[in-house]
Amino acid sequence: MPFQADRRAPDSGPESGGGARPGSSFLGDLRVVLAERGFRRLFATRLISQAGDGAFTAGLGTYVFFNATTYPNPASAAGAFAVLYLPYSLIGPFAGVFIDRWSRRQILVWSAIIRAGFVALTASLVASGRLGLPLYAAALLVLGVNRFFLASLSASLPHVVPEDELVMANGVSPTAGGIMTAIGGIVALGVHVATGGGRVGSAITLLAAGCCYLLAGAAASTMRRDLLGPARNPDERRRGSALTELAAVAASLGTVAAGLAAGARYVWHRRGPTAALGATGGNKFLYGILFLMSILLYRNYFYPASANSALAHFSSLIVLPAAIGYGASAFVTPPVIRRISKQAWIAVALACAGVLTGALGETFIQLMFVVIAFSANLAGQSVAISATTILQEEVEDGFRGRVFSFYDMLSNVPFVLGAALSALFMPDTGRSSWIIGAVAAGYLVVAGCYWAAVRQDSRGAEAGPASPSDAAQSSSS
Repeated sequence: MPFQADRRAPDSGPESGGGARPGSSFLGDLRVVLAERGFRRLFATRLISQAGDGAFTAGLGTYVFFNATTYPNPASAAGAFAVLYLPYSLIGPFAGVFIDRWSRRQILVWSAIIRAGFVALTASLVASGRLGLPLYAAALLVLGVNRFFLASLSASLPHVVPEDELVMANGVSPTAGGIMTAIGGIVALGVHVATGGGRVGSAITLLAAGCCYLLAGAAASTMRRDLLGPARNPDERRRGSALTELAAVAASLGTVAAGLAAGARYVWHRRGPTAALGATGGNKFLYGILFLMSILLYRNYFYPASANSALAHFSSLIVLPAAIGYGASAFVTPPVIRRISKQAWIAVALACAGVLTGALGETFIQLMFVVIAFSANLAGQSVAISATTILQEEVEDGFRGRVFSFYDMLSNVPFVLGAALSALFMPDTGRSSWIIGAVAAGYLVVAGCYWAAVRQDSRGAEAGPASPSDAAQSSSS
């Protein structure tokens, strides 16, 4: 069952939407959340692991996209995205069935160890100069295991914080994780340069990521095995050998499709979670286009003569502002949603991203893309914080793992589709005024559609919604 606190902070009566307390500050709420021992350990596990994610992305990205001997084109870059993200994203929902069955703490421990092994394999391929299917397959294994890890982190959060602190926990935990990803990536770029660059530097950077994953597994192992759920009735807790458990898991594979269908029906009958997932997917689709464009602009348009200069400026003028915007969302989102609701903030954030992208992107001036990188990531993570909280508040624990696997899928499949679709029309330099205009309009359309959906749901709720328990029984029958 979700976390139950023995204490309640003064004047912390429940609010609609499980938001933070009225009048509280970011740092004050942060201190309250960090007071929970379980949250601190889960938080540390996330931070260490996502620093490794940043190092892994930097090591692989420098080798694939900023190689001195190659120039990426839209099709090859989008193809790399598809190989790395699409296959495991399509099977991502299957992870939720196991997250709702296995100890989430054990998933965190073992997935970290397994990832470290796959990272070592990837580093060996990079050091040998391999590029193509073997490298992408090894990277796919790393990122595929990471789906279990990230989905488990999200599904575990309600077990270590009280419901009225979920907004702040969602602001602190994934956002700080994203900041650590950026920091890990920036530090890894320094390691790459310090070790001479090239494939040797990329391989050493990847090995540093593997060390982070091992440390994350060690941090997760300090938590009780049953701390993070899933909640199970006493008669469901089976004891036996590892082989017995593996046999039970293998037998459950036959029910995966039915379980996913039940999760899909559960979400479909709840407009709030469905709309939140749709807004997440729409944002990621548009972000995929911008990300592909930014790589091509810096490698092939702004700095075509030097891969090292392209990498240095891309890191300082795109990655760093993006990380700052990502982190700023943790400070901006909680106080904003105390005033205008999570749903309104999702719509406003997307609309602002659209306006700034359209107004500044047409210039194709590097300084303007600094602002776009900041604003797109501020908006994107604001959507993520709000959507994650909506899912945690409105989805029961028995379905939460499956729903968060859908959420993870919608963080990757639309990203790949956006890059792939735009690659059909994008020039090798990345400069395209009409694509920028289409992205800006897309943000506004997603914002408008999301707001229309949640407003309709609000009117339906005022007319007399069915009880959550009745709806849950209906969706799982």
